[in-house]
Amino acid sequence: MYPKTALLVFCLLCGPVQAQSLLSGVDITSPAMTEATMTRDEVMQALSQGAADLTGARLNGLDLSGVDFQGATLRLARLNKADLTGANLDGATLDQAWLMEARLDDASLRGAHLFQAQLIGASARGADFTDALASGNFTKADLTGALFTGADLGAELGNQSMGLMRGDLTGAIATGADFTGARLVRTVLSFAILTGTDFSGADLSTANLAGADLTGARLTGADMTDTDVTSAKLRGLVDTDASVLTPALNLNRALRD
Repeated sequence: MYPKTALLVFCLLCGPVQAQSLLSGVDITSPAMTEATMTRDEVMQALSQGAADLTGARLNGLDLSGVDFQGATLRLARLNKADLTGANLDGATLDQAWLMEARLDDASLRGAHLFQAQLIGASARGADFTDALASGNFTKADLTGALFTGADLGAELGNQSMGLMRGDLTGAIATGADFTGARLVRTVLSFAILTGTDFSGADLSTANLAGADLTGARLTGADMTDTDVTSAKLRGLVDTDASVLTPALNLNRALRD
């Protein structure tokens, strides 16, 4: 079970300290990570009574498409491989929730909290993360056309007792995504596919873009101070003044026009 996720987790465990601290020792094949203890009807009943508290709920693999979770608490919930297509998660709390290989296509997560949420290999095509606290793990996630306008994926440098927690989009596909005005301080976007992605006015300072493909991306007014662009593809940038790239690190090693 979960062969794709197992490979992803293996790669992460060999990688950053952040990934090690969150995933080491986790048995992703255990019932807690693969089975559900509630049905869709039971979830709907809990939600019908107002903003439900589903902290730690095991909802793995459930069809929850179109469900209204607005304002619900799903902290530490297990939603691995759950289908949340078109679900309303506006203002929901998903801190430290597990959503590995979950489907969130066209879901709305405006203003949601996803601190340390695990969305490894998830599909969130066209999902709306506007103004969300989205400093979760989006490694290998499909974020094609997703909206992260004004979202915060950056590290909170004043609260790092558990290590450097920040958004991780390593190897993610975010073609045509919108990060306008987003905070991406120290966010990891290495080897991400960011073709045609809009970073206008985004704070990418100290972010890691090594090996990322930003062909045709828009960086108008972005803050690239100490952004690592080693081997990044910076070709065909749209409406982007060359001065925007000047503060970046290893610009001489990037692939440019």
